Order: sequence, then C-alpha cells, then structure tokens
Amino acid sequence: QVQLVESGGGSVQAGGSLRLSCITSGLTLSYYCLGWFRQAPGKEREGVAIMHTRGIRINYADSVKGRFAISQDSTKNTLYLQMNSLNPEDTAMYYCAAKESWFGGVCVSSPSDYNSWGQGTQVTVSS
Repeated sequence: QVQLVESGGGSVQAGGSLRLSCITSGLTLSYYCLGWFRQAPGKEREGVAIMHTRGIRINYADSVKGRFAISQDSTKNTLYLQMNSLNPEDTAMYYCAAKESWFGGVCVSSPSDYNSWGQGTQVTVSS
C-alpha cells in the first residue's frame, strides 16, 4: 500500500521560499511517476511539477518554471519541491502523488492519472 506524507508548508511573504517534502512508502515497483499538485480554493487541482523516478521527464507548469524545482532522494524515500520567488498566486494546498509506471513511461500532469495521494500541506503567500 502506497503512503505519501507531505510536510513543509507554511506562510511566507511574497518573494520568499519554501521546501516541501513528501515521504513515500510502499513504492514496491521499479518505476513510478511522482508529482506535486496544488489546489487553490474554488479552482481545479493542477499539476505543478512531475518526474519519473529515473530522474527523467521532468515537467513544470508554465506558471512555476524557473521558480520551482522537483527532486528526489531515493535513499530517504523522499520527494521534494523547492519553491522560490513565491507570489500570492502560489497560495494553495499542495499534494504529492504517485502512479505506477515503467522504464520508458511518460509522466503526465493530469491529476486523474494518479492513484495515490498524500493528505496535502498548505502554502500561503502574502503580498
């Protein structure tokens, strides 16, 4: 059973930084797509940053390119999202998610494609 536990959210002022962490367990297959998603009040959940566990096929939403970076530490079973130059539009609940993949699998940013989710961590950016 896959379990994902996020942490690292909080309240920051515009221009600040946060690093989100997602501790993963139960990822027993060889390859997965891992991703960070966010959902603001009244808006649909959207993909922020996606990667294959091979460390390839990293994709970012246009709104975060150049500011956010996704990474993983397989020795700690942890997925990270470094968020810099935060602005109020980044305010949302942030979730990490996983789906089974294969060696050459393509990782998409559609939330409906992912079947394992964490409980979320809130990020609030004030102007």
